[in-house]
This record gives sequence, C-alpha cells and structure tokens, in this order.
Amino acid sequence: MSEKKPISLNMYNRLSTYLNFLKNLPPHAPCNISATTLAQELLLNDVVVRKDLACVSDGGKPKIGYIVADLVKDIEHFLGRDNLSDAVLVGAGNLGKALISYGNFENYGLKIIAAFDSDPSLVGREIAKTKILDVAKAANLCNRMNIKIGIITVPGVFAQEVCDMLVEGGVRAIWNFAPVTLKVPGRVIVQNEDMAASLAILLKQLDDSIAAYGLD
Repeated sequence: MSEKKPISLNMYNRLSTYLNFLKNLPPHAPCNISATTLAQELLLNDVVVRKDLACVSDGGKPKIGYIVADLVKDIEHFLGRDNLSDAVLVGAGNLGKALISYGNFENYGLKIIAAFDSDPSLVGREIAKTKILDVAKAANLCNRMNIKIGIITVPGVFAQEVCDMLVEGGVRAIWNFAPVTLKVPGRVIVQNEDMAASLAILLKQLDDSIAAYGLD
C-alpha cells in the first residue's frame, strides 16, 4: 500500500509490536502467518489486528494469511522504517555509550551516525564504530549533513546548552534523557525519557501489588 494516512499512537505502538514479533520469529517458523495467529501470540483482539494489517498491507489471503517477509516490509514502509533517520548523540558517558552500542535502533528507523562529548579523553574514540567528536562541532555537522534528530544524554545542568546547540544546527526532534524540561521553538519536538519518574511509578505499582496480593 503506497498511501500513508495519519494513525493513532495506539495503532503505531501495535504495529511496532507486530513488527518486533515478526522479525524475531525463529528460522524454522512458517513463512506465512494469519492475523488470528498474530493476535493469539500477542494476546490482542483479533478484530483489531485484522483492521491494523488491512491498513498497511493488501497481501493477506484467505486461509493462507500473510507472507511474513512481505508483511515485515509493508509494516516497515508504513511506519517509515525502511528509510533510516540519521541522528546524533551528545553525551558519551555511560548512558550515551549504552545507546550507541544498542544494535536494534536501525530496526526502528534510527541510525546514530555520530556522537559528541566535551571530555578530551573521549573525543577521537569510537564506540560501536561511531566516532566521538568534540561537542563544539555538533551544530556545524548537523547543518552540513541535514541531521534532524538529536539525542541528549548529558547531565541536566548542560542539557539546555546542548539543546540550543542542536536547534542551531537545524535539529527538529530531540530525544531527551536529561532530567530537565527543555525550552525549544514551537517547530522542535521533544520526547522526554524520565527514568526517575518511571522508577517511581514501578515502585508505586509494586507497593499496590503487595498490598493487594501480599508477598509470595
């Protein structure tokens, strides 16, 4: 299907779940899969899965289902993941190194092509074949290479300065791991990853679970 229509965040998340499942099927798995089987494996509503797949692919056949390899391509195309988005990362500390080394981002359409840091002991090194450059070069490189995505993994005290630098370089979307609220122009998108807040939610849910069910 060539036409892409706006979709809800819930549908986007479901399609991402389908894609992850399909791409991790074992080598001996059948080459075809039905919407019903996919729904059962992922514990999802069969009707919802059928509607989702019908939106992204016309390859489904009665009693046969979808060819897995073709369905993967259709979902990747629909989600824009067959066209990798280049990104840069600023902050090559422990978290930054972990993100650079994570090998699965390209399955989701993201490729970290360069990283930046102000620590002279890190500049010039490579992590997972990604060069660490002087942070002073970030804006220039983003402008030259038309980079639109920046990842911030610096301490909070430096995050706004780094953000301003990336915006100056033409970045339009920022994935922020720093524990601060960034100020950006209206044209720039910010996705915050607040790990402290996620931990607080997890601990609260754990307390509630223990209160309801007790400890095993």
